[in-house]
Amino acid sequence: MRITQSAISLNVPHVERSAQFLETYFGFHRVMEAEGFVSLTRDDAGFHLIFLQVGLPTFKPDTHAAAAGPGLLIAFEVDDIDAEWTRLQDQELFFPTSIETESWGERYFQVLDPNGIIVQLVQWV
Repeated sequence: MRITQSAISLNVPHVERSAQFLETYFGFHRVMEAEGFVSLTRDDAGFHLIFLQVGLPTFKPDTHAAAAGPGLLIAFEVDDIDAEWTRLQDQELFFPTSIETESWGERYFQVLDPNGIIVQLVQWV
């Protein structure tokens, strides 16, 4: 097997809100979109992040078609966590955690997207 691309798909109530959130604050751009579907990426991300409208009839199995949200965390490792923290402070965002450093060397903070998905920026120090 040879993997040529990777993607993560998340069911959300408001596809456009999550898409705009990643475009506005994290530099993602759209590569595909259709009714109830947006695929985003960054040149340095290494994967596509796809938002799917909850309730799409094409989603299989339908037993797993509920919205993503509480308990879901997307992590992006960055070069300068302090610069990112400073950059986002002037925005009207909700930060579940302020910038912190764990004893094992992870320096991070979290921001909540409009559908309740946590985006965590991290740098290893």
